[in-house]
Amino acid sequence: MPVTVVRFNLVEPGAGPASLRARYQTALEMAAYADEHGITTVQTEEHHGVANNWLPSPFAFAGAVFGATRRIAVTVSAIIGPLHDPLRLAEEIAVLDLLSGGRLVTVAGIGYRPEEYAQFDVDWKRRGKLQDELLETLLRAWTGEEFEYRGRTVRVTPRPCTDPHPLLLVGGSSRAAARRAARLGLPFFPSAHLPELEAYYKERLVEYDTEGWTMMPAAETPLLHIAEDPDRAWDMYGSCFLHEARTYASWQSGDIRSAVRSGATTVDELRAEGVYRILTPAECVAQGLDNLVLHPLAGGMPLEEGWRSLRLFAQEVLPALTD
Repeated sequence: MPVTVVRFNLVEPGAGPASLRARYQTALEMAAYADEHGITTVQTEEHHGVANNWLPSPFAFAGAVFGATRRIAVTVSAIIGPLHDPLRLAEEIAVLDLLSGGRLVTVAGIGYRPEEYAQFDVDWKRRGKLQDELLETLLRAWTGEEFEYRGRTVRVTPRPCTDPHPLLLVGGSSRAAARRAARLGLPFFPSAHLPELEAYYKERLVEYDTEGWTMMPAAETPLLHIAEDPDRAWDMYGSCFLHEARTYASWQSGDIRSAVRSGATTVDELRAEGVYRILTPAECVAQGLDNLVLHPLAGGMPLEEGWRSLRLFAQEVLPALTD
């Protein structure tokens, strides 16, 4: 059975508070519906100061999802680690771990937008050292024991319920990220299908005498939308996908590797490229993907269209996958 994911970043260009409230409420209702129909994971992420209202607070959203669901996991992929206070983050994740019964998965990256660091007055040049401190602090904090932190003795309570600690992965597309994960004995989540980086990570595990594993994105990890008439859906809603694709592309320099990176500048180019795919239920099943990532509210997608996509996925795709 493939892994099934519903992704939410709550983007809506030009939206006011009333429209955004409706979008957020719909996302929670969709998460509950996904939970009821056996979808594996809700995936969300973190970006700051984006004009199109990209979600800046994934843990608050995760807490709301946990309150509306019983089984589904929430993967935050990824947080921008150096922008977080390590002790406060340890507390937040511990509380969410307790509330959810261990359903939170956190991927910690360092980001790729200097303007986000500037917004929070965090030194971009120190991001590697800050990430090291963050990860080391989380692992020590979750023991519930006292430890030395920035010259003082601290203790973080409550302890999380997951043993030995909530699932924490190191994300990235660089050797530095792979080394960091191996040194700390943490799983590694490459930001794209990068077998050579996985091999490097495994070599560093041997070097540091630690244990870990890789959550590798598949060679193809398209973002999916399900429709009975894909041609009509591309004509009506292709601009939503293009908006998101162009936003991502504007952030990513040449050395950034991403599973969802697009070079398209028009809807037609985006459709031909295949990073975003609008498929009928039968076409979706026929793709044979190991990971199916549904993106029902992509780029400001109208709420009713998002619901149509999710319902088709749950009612026609999922049953065929289990046959």
